[in-house]
Amino acid sequence: VNASKAEIVITKEMQVPSSALEKFGPTVKLMCEAGTGYNNIPIAQARSRGIDVVNIPTYSTESVAHMVITYIMNFSAAIFQQAEMLHRGDQKNFHVFQHPIYEITGKKLGLIGGSGTIGTAVVDVALPLGMDVLISSRSRRLPSGHKYENHPRVKVVPLDELLSACDFVSINCPLNDDTRHSIGSREIRLMKPTAFLINTARGAIINESELVGCMKENIIAGAGLDTQEVEPPHPESEIWKLRNVFLTPHIGWRRMETRQRLVDMTTDNIESYVNGSIQNVINQNA
Repeated sequence: VNASKAEIVITKEMQVPSSALEKFGPTVKLMCEAGTGYNNIPIAQARSRGIDVVNIPTYSTESVAHMVITYIMNFSAAIFQQAEMLHRGDQKNFHVFQHPIYEITGKKLGLIGGSGTIGTAVVDVALPLGMDVLISSRSRRLPSGHKYENHPRVKVVPLDELLSACDFVSINCPLNDDTRHSIGSREIRLMKPTAFLINTARGAIINESELVGCMKENIIAGAGLDTQEVEPPHPESEIWKLRNVFLTPHIGWRRMETRQRLVDMTTDNIESYVNGSIQNVINQNA
């Protein structure tokens, strides 16, 4: 990409290494990430060069939250497993049921990073379904003024307690130095053998090689990954072959309405910069 004369650079989950940023000309003043996550951009380096970085923090909130719920409902009714049986011509399920299925009401949903915008939207749907919600937090409390701060069916607990207690565990935190590979073999082995792990955040939050090892041992019932450490995984990766791991190609944000909102809000970010009232700046203090 030749950004030697551009003023505005738009990216979408594309890695911008430091070496590439060094080649940007002095005319570049704005990097607009067409998405929420920005771990693909060297934020501090951009700031040191006088380049503002903006993102779109809320365009896919409901869409990603509903992806979490979609996985939960599919897992609870063994939809994935039943469809896979039929696709290979196995109709035994119509005569002797092969997979356990569960009601969602009364089940515990654990949210890693659940106090943020997307996690809160997941809670908005989970509570009416009758689920109880545990949210992990080092501070043992939700931010002051959070809509679920004193809700009787929403508790804030340490991560290990969440993992051991919940029927479904959803990862909803950002990817950074603290969260990279923060869910690995130790954490997965704390989960109940009937539990399911769901990731709609960033793939590298999970140590994928350790997840593969755990799933080969059937440590938990299943994993649903809308994001993977490398997207798509390497063709030879064992993760493709695991019948208790279900992959989707990062579609949480790709619904028709969500993509149109993304385009509209990207335009709004650029217009705000042009008009001198820049918004959604993420590296002001980098």
